[in-house]
Amino acid sequence: MPALAHPFRHFAWRLALPCGLLTLLGACQPAPEPAWSGYAEGDYVYIAAPVAGTLRALPVQKGQNVAAQALLFSLDDQPAQAARAEADARLDTARHQADDSAKGRRRDEIAVTEAQLAQARAQAERAQTEWQRNQQLVNQSFVSRSRLDDAATAARQAQDRVDELQAALRVARLPARSDEQAAAQASRRAAAQAREQALWREQQAQQYAPAAGLVADTFFRVGEYVNAGQPVLALLPPERRKARFYVPEAQRGALAPGQAVSLRCDGCGAPMAARISYISPQAEYTPPVIYSNSQRARLVFLVEALPSPADALRLPPGQPLDVRVDVSAEARP
Repeated sequence: MPALAHPFRHFAWRLALPCGLLTLLGACQPAPEPAWSGYAEGDYVYIAAPVAGTLRALPVQKGQNVAAQALLFSLDDQPAQAARAEADARLDTARHQADDSAKGRRRDEIAVTEAQLAQARAQAERAQTEWQRNQQLVNQSFVSRSRLDDAATAARQAQDRVDELQAALRVARLPARSDEQAAAQASRRAAAQAREQALWREQQAQQYAPAAGLVADTFFRVGEYVNAGQPVLALLPPERRKARFYVPEAQRGALAPGQAVSLRCDGCGAPMAARISYISPQAEYTPPVIYSNSQRARLVFLVEALPSPADALRLPPGQPLDVRVDVSAEARP
């Protein structure tokens, strides 16, 4: 037995030496970068019209990609068109009234007054001549004093009529008073603003895509009535797709907004670069979507990262993700 023990000890030593070396080499390897589980999320843009009406057209469908400024839907705008036509008519009325207040009477009206003035002047001259003749006849005792008084009265009345028509002619050539003109201009501005409101309501019956994106869902069918402010569809632009993941409390301090991370997912191809855009200031328990026994009782912080718009198209909402710190990006200047 003692003779056999020595070879066995020698074999055990030879076996333990490589194992120890492997253990030592493994201890010298750098610790792997921390990785976190997460998922893709989208901030949807809910497109609604500020006016109510029956849905007349819905040229897009769920799952379709649309370009910026593409027509998304249109409501029945017949009432809005009628309101705008009424506002146009009211504006024309106010404009004409304002213009009229800055003018005198029409040429024909002034001509009537001028003709009346010419007639009054002729009558005044005749009355003046009659008074002068009666005055001579009174001096010669051919007519009574009362007849002279009647002729004088008629002459004064004829001259008063001339003065009246001269004043009327001056007034006819004058525009309206300044207060009336100011009121007419104010009515004109009010009518113009009412027309702008009617035109805006007519334009709001049609809604266009504020940005290029995916029509994630539609909530109405053509022919249904849509209340004002009620979304008709949900749009998901690429820049509104993001990664959400949860970081343990012990690793929270190593992250900061703007820090580069790498996103990986099944079937997504090459890893995607992203930047941390938000870190929650409050801790929470591990959400069930990444539940595991080892993380059940740990506090985590919600972190959001934004990829480039081109890479965001590869992230459908709900896609599970593996997130790591992008060391290569941190090393670049």
